[in-house]
Amino acid sequence: MATRSSRRSLQVSVSPVVPWSPGQSPAPTLSETVYRAFKRDIIRNVYQPGDALSEKDLADRYKGSRTPVREAAVRLQNERLLRIVPNRGYFVAQITLQVLNDVYEFRCAVECAAAELAAHKPADPGIFQKLSELSQVTCRADDIESCVRFIEADTLFHTSIARLSRNQMLLQAVSEARSQMERIMFAAIDINYYGEVPGREHREILKAIQDREPERARQRMYDHIVQSKDKVLGLTGFAAHHS
Repeated sequence: MATRSSRRSLQVSVSPVVPWSPGQSPAPTLSETVYRAFKRDIIRNVYQPGDALSEKDLADRYKGSRTPVREAAVRLQNERLLRIVPNRGYFVAQITLQVLNDVYEFRCAVECAAAELAAHKPADPGIFQKLSELSQVTCRADDIESCVRFIEADTLFHTSIARLSRNQMLLQAVSEARSQMERIMFAAIDINYYGEVPGREHREILKAIQDREPERARQRMYDHIVQSKDKVLGLTGFAAHHS
């Protein structure tokens, strides 16, 4: 039986609040550089879902040896962007109905919680100004670059809301979900996915957080995510199979 003196107590240290500015990161290693470039190309549909990729071709493309390519492939498989088939090579993951449902269900779970928490926490007015500017970014169907800027702004908006929650696990979860979401959004550029609705919904989410109304912030985020899911399913034709 343990005595009072032999018991260990839980020691919790207080970490400083993470500042808004991302600060300076150390220079990436070759392995990290290959991983980022490979991931970007999958997300931006340089490679199409189902494409077979050879390790040698990838090493040539990203100007590295096979080792960093192999390391990147393992990370991308863990992120469900790539499949590694022994003795056959690498295959770009498909965007299936199951993937779409998983992504949106996961987003509802983590992003609604992040919005609710963000409404509980104080924040610098400058952050809300930055988020307001992000919500104003629009996309034109006849301008691919504007759509790319919109997707980047959309990602920054959602990860910034997660950052406002001041919960590092939620921030990591939202950031990981954005990889799949960006891939869906890049694939949707040609099917007129965008419009004025996302910007308006972003501003409603932001207003609820600014007004310190957690339940409204959660509901606005939920409505926004469900609206996006319904539109994607409708435009891709999945809705007919789903009903």
